[in-house]
Amino acid sequence: MKAIPGFWARTAKGFTLVELLTAMVIVAILMAVAIPSYRAQTQKSRRTEAKTALLDLASREERYNSTNSAYSSTPGDVGYSGTWPIKVGSGYYEITACVAANTTCATDTGKGQAFLLTAQPVSSGPQAADTQCASFTLDNTGLQKVSGTSSGTPSNCWN
Repeated sequence: MKAIPGFWARTAKGFTLVELLTAMVIVAILMAVAIPSYRAQTQKSRRTEAKTALLDLASREERYNSTNSAYSSTPGDVGYSGTWPIKVGSGYYEITACVAANTTCATDTGKGQAFLLTAQPVSSGPQAADTQCASFTLDNTGLQKVSGTSSGTPSNCWN
């Protein structure tokens, strides 16, 4: 007997619409999970740049203090060029240094017995959308603080 030619006798070529839609749904679900996770990890890595810059600047201030008996708010004294604020790392954060008689830094005296270092996200950059750990501060006593509108705490953001 010979097979009757017809629709079922043909060999299938390509994808059916149902198979294509199923694949698209799977890809959409994976992207819905992967993209927010990726963004969170990139924000976290950029925060690391800011924290590293603050710790580096603090060590430079301590080195300057050990030879001059005072901290300095002049960027050139601690190995930076230009004026505050200075962009650091990949340019997502900028740091400033305030030096005064105490860590409140109400007025920057240029030379003093205390410093307050701040890393703020660049306002036009993508890190400005980081509401959990918006800006970092570090003072001469080693006190680490963070500001943000969400539940950012120093232990969550500095670790």
